[in-house]
Amino acid sequence: MKQQGIDWRSLGGLVAVVVVVWAVSAWARHANEQTLGVHLAARARPGDIEMLSSTTCAVCKRAREWFTRHRVPFAECFVETDAQCAQRFAALGGVGTPTFVVRGQRIVGFDRDRMVAALGGLEASSPRR
Repeated sequence: MKQQGIDWRSLGGLVAVVVVVWAVSAWARHANEQTLGVHLAARARPGDIEMLSSTTCAVCKRAREWFTRHRVPFAECFVETDAQCAQRFAALGGVGTPTFVVRGQRIVGFDRDRMVAALGGLEASSPRR
């Protein structure tokens, strides 16, 4: 009875393919993030983007850091500590944080593609994912 062993060359080739696909995917995501940052920074003016946040919201923190890194002007308020913010959040439907108001359009969640579109952005008619 012949015992089957592991074909290390095939396994190594498979691992190499997975690493290359992962690297290309990571590069593409980074390039897309950079492009969206440039487009948002170019189109957004002070007052165009309002973020209604929660002090415990991890996505809100990520959005705040992203806006700051890409120099996108935005205003932020916290629903737990600001009564006017809490009222505005409730008036918008209070679905979850972050909730954005971009030139009057409500966007729930940190959806940069929709923000670019709301600002009259590039390729607004073709969704990117």
